[in-house]
Amino acid sequence: MSTWIPSIRSAVSWKTRDGTLTAEYRHIPVLLDECIEALDLRDGVTALDCTLGGAGHSEAIARSIAPHGTLIGIDQDDMALEAARKRLDSAGLDSDPLLLKGNFADLDELLVTARVPGVDAALFDLGVSSPQFDFPERGFSYREDAPLDMRMDRDSEELPVSRLVNRAKLEDLKDIIERYGEDPQAGRIARAIVEARVRKPIETTGELAALVERAYPAAWRAKARNHPATRTFQALRMAVNDEIGELERFLDAILGRLKPGGRVAVISFHSLEDRVVKHRMKAWAQGCICPKHIPVCVCHHAPEALLVTPKPVCPSERELMLNPRAGSAKLRVAEKLDPHARQADEDSGEEAARLRYEAKRAARLARHGREGRERA
Repeated sequence: MSTWIPSIRSAVSWKTRDGTLTAEYRHIPVLLDECIEALDLRDGVTALDCTLGGAGHSEAIARSIAPHGTLIGIDQDDMALEAARKRLDSAGLDSDPLLLKGNFADLDELLVTARVPGVDAALFDLGVSSPQFDFPERGFSYREDAPLDMRMDRDSEELPVSRLVNRAKLEDLKDIIERYGEDPQAGRIARAIVEARVRKPIETTGELAALVERAYPAAWRAKARNHPATRTFQALRMAVNDEIGELERFLDAILGRLKPGGRVAVISFHSLEDRVVKHRMKAWAQGCICPKHIPVCVCHHAPEALLVTPKPVCPSERELMLNPRAGSAKLRVAEKLDPHARQADEDSGEEAARLRYEAKRAARLARHGREGRERA
């Protein structure tokens, strides 16, 4: 298979609903080479990008399965779908990509409606794409003042973040910021929000960011590497979009949609997300579940998948220099087993999958003349 080296940054012109050109939809795919290698793509297979975004990953996937492959992309963001459609026009596939508007959590329904019986590879890139941060009107970023929104799909029935911060109880706000943001100042921030909204509703990103910054102790602000509002904004975004719940529903569905030998790759950016993915993949790969005191297996539980990456794969130093936003990214990959052709020795099968992946990774590192880094 020929190797295609994409540009690290893509740009697609984007217009707002009134037709005025505001910016370019820019997307930098994270762990791109690692994803393509781990998914073991080839000409003619059916590949699914569950979080299409600006199609940075999808373009590389399309070129890896061209010309006879089938590419399916899912996104609930109209802006992302339009950018992806333009970008994939020249990806080299004989058939047009199948782009579906919807939520990856509704994977079963979307694929049934599209009459897709199964896929050979699936990629799931969690979190918010760079363009959503870069467009102030989306309300994801504290860097510019804009209406508090943060909904992935602005046409959905989900309530914007402004409704959450102005109506949620103190304990609920504290729990959201503590759980999803892992912010040690969650209590102080929640109290500051509740006190401020009594005087005036909190309606913009700038108001919320300034409020959170004031809630932080001066000593903490002085030592902080990032803006004090970073974790609060992350937590509110994850809550309003039910990101953990959607991830769990996706993981419930994806194994049933993979063909035997098919692989699923998940990129996470948050420790809570990574724990969910890690535990689910380990459960897929687990064999006997009998209690330890039983000497002979009586459960006959067989693994459903192999762990292709026993430890998460993280961005190289070179990638971090080009894209600092990739700093917390972790990639985990599993391969579905054939339930009708499982070998007696599952460990040898898993080891073979790992060896194939490691061989490809070593070859890539040798080509680039650099070292990747992996974190447990």
